[in-house]
Amino acid sequence: MFVLELTYTKPLDAVDALLAEHVAWLEEQYEKGVFLASGRKEPRDGGVILAVAEDRARVEEVVASDPFTLGGVCTYRVTEFIATKTVPELARYRQTLG
Repeated sequence: MFVLELTYTKPLDAVDALLAEHVAWLEEQYEKGVFLASGRKEPRDGGVILAVAEDRARVEEVVASDPFTLGGVCTYRVTEFIATKTVPELARYRQTLG
């Protein structure tokens, strides 16, 4: 599992100019089963996405296709973690340490 932390690098008007494209991209990733949750940070200086993928390289590909990335309005910090406990609804994403 991965935590994707977005940090805006441009003013909010530049971010907002790409927001509709970014939301469409988010929807596409949800449909593919890559994203589990997402939202903006408070204060509004970026966002957070909870993602699943076969490996970090795949996540990096997804991040590179974000209109925010392509438009140069944010940077991503990708953190991989092993979800050993989850709510029942996320049980299929649990992993064991090995």
